[in-house]
Amino acid sequence: MTTVSETELDEFTERAREWLAETVPRRGDDDRRSVAVFHDLPFDEERALIDRIRGWLRTRFDAGYGALSWPTEHHGAGLSALHEEAFAEVEREFTTPGQHELTSVSTALVAPTVQMFGTPHQVEQLVRPLLRGDVTACQLFSEPGAGSDLAGLATKAVRDGDAWVVTGQKVWSSGAQFADWGELICRTDPDVAKHKGLTAFLLRMDTPGVDVRPLRQMSGGSSFCEVFLDEVRIPDAWRLGEVGGGWGVTLATLGFERGHSGANADLGGGYDQLLEDARRLDRLADPEVRRLLAAVYAAEKVAAVSAQRDREARLAGVEDGAIGSLRKLAWTERLTLVSQAATAILGTRLIADAGDGSYRWTEHVLGAPGYRIAGGSDEVQRTIIAERLLGLPPEPRADRGVAWKDIPR
Repeated sequence: MTTVSETELDEFTERAREWLAETVPRRGDDDRRSVAVFHDLPFDEERALIDRIRGWLRTRFDAGYGALSWPTEHHGAGLSALHEEAFAEVEREFTTPGQHELTSVSTALVAPTVQMFGTPHQVEQLVRPLLRGDVTACQLFSEPGAGSDLAGLATKAVRDGDAWVVTGQKVWSSGAQFADWGELICRTDPDVAKHKGLTAFLLRMDTPGVDVRPLRQMSGGSSFCEVFLDEVRIPDAWRLGEVGGGWGVTLATLGFERGHSGANADLGGGYDQLLEDARRLDRLADPEVRRLLAAVYAAEKVAAVSAQRDREARLAGVEDGAIGSLRKLAWTERLTLVSQAATAILGTRLIADAGDGSYRWTEHVLGAPGYRIAGGSDEVQRTIIAERLLGLPPEPRADRGVAWKDIPR
């Protein structure tokens, strides 16, 4: 078992705080953190934000604070998950560029997937650049007819010599309009069980035949994209994993996604911002407002305790498994609870800009529902929890009578 002493962690935290103080400004009491779940920015401003985040990733990585819990032989710092959490906590005391879906996908989802399944050449070419922010990568998973049921996707890849020719459409690909690479899942064998006929690829997004079209969201932004693939040629050297092994690659990436989503404490608004606005608007005497504030506070505290428990379990060598689905579901429910509290506090200020800053909560309320789908819908998470944590009978599947328990993971 890997153990980390309290003294060691305190010393690391103090060194990190000193480095941050020398590198970036400390966050002021009057700094108003965004409560948006998804960005609502014009194209050029969103690109500029991503560039600032990439610059911060490079600065942090070069100073030894990037990929803290990765092994040193894989370009990490070789420290524990507790060190990673400690750094994230102290980093919140300072003003940094924030985060974006594309950079989070690149560092927390695609980089570990390439490390796990990639060839030595792929690992050498992509893992360190992804972790450092030198390149970015999006997910090319969901399709108009295959969202949470990714095994039902239809985008096809046909072998042609030492390359594959890909035709199809992907959707809900966060940041695809800015990405250098994409992790792509295709159907390569239509004659076997659908989860067995998939293969994963790494696709350069500037390859001829790739057409990226941003989608306008109801929150105002266009973080998501649909991607059309028209006779796109991908060298077999950029196949990720074995032919027919795409389902395992997909599940690994989704596992990273669920774990990352559930641990994300900074995305959207929270108790502190809600309390600030409730006081400013003199809403604390309302019993419904008080009830919802208490519920948000309790949910955040439970999430913090759960995160600590998960960290200790990982240090003991216990895999997250289906717990990742439980944390992801709890996180999306917490986002919904924050929306309900904001609605109760603001009332009509949520639908008309009163010029007092309250209207910013629309970006949370309209964006939060997206995470009930991202990373696997809430319904899928509940099925995983029921079958793998609670031991309930598997849910019947319409396709060929296959049950979830019969699908390899």
